[in-house]
Amino acid sequence: MSERHSITLTLNGAVVSADVDARTHLADFLRHQLRLTGTHVGCEHGVCGACNVMLDGRSARSCLMLAVQADGAVIETVEGLTASGVIADLQQEFVARNALQCGYCTSGILMTAAELLARGQPNRAEIRDALSGNYCRCTGYHAIVDAIESVANRRAGAGS
Repeated sequence: MSERHSITLTLNGAVVSADVDARTHLADFLRHQLRLTGTHVGCEHGVCGACNVMLDGRSARSCLMLAVQADGAVIETVEGLTASGVIADLQQEFVARNALQCGYCTSGILMTAAELLARGQPNRAEIRDALSGNYCRCTGYHAIVDAIESVANRRAGAGS
């Protein structure tokens, strides 16, 4: 029998309290207990990036983290970034450039891109470097890099 713990965290802007098993991974907590299924579980080894969430403003692999470790943290999922409109331009550009196919990796890539774009205007090499922790088996990455670069350029132009 697994030990249970009470946790409280801020999730997509709302305070959430729950009881979790000590061994429950954050990804499983988000998907199964909170029904936020945008966070995908791929490799379960922290390699593929499908489970990326923002934890206290930084990208984190939710398959490698226990839910109890997120106690007191601020977490944003792809659902939260979508609802707030933070990634609306990225999502539109991904669709326009066919930068997604099966879509399994897309939420993790969007989380990576959101963190990268929040830091400034990356060039293509920086985009590729940031995406090196996200596996996509369908697209070949060119359209993904193009979409992120286009949004970075548009955002930089809007800020001028």
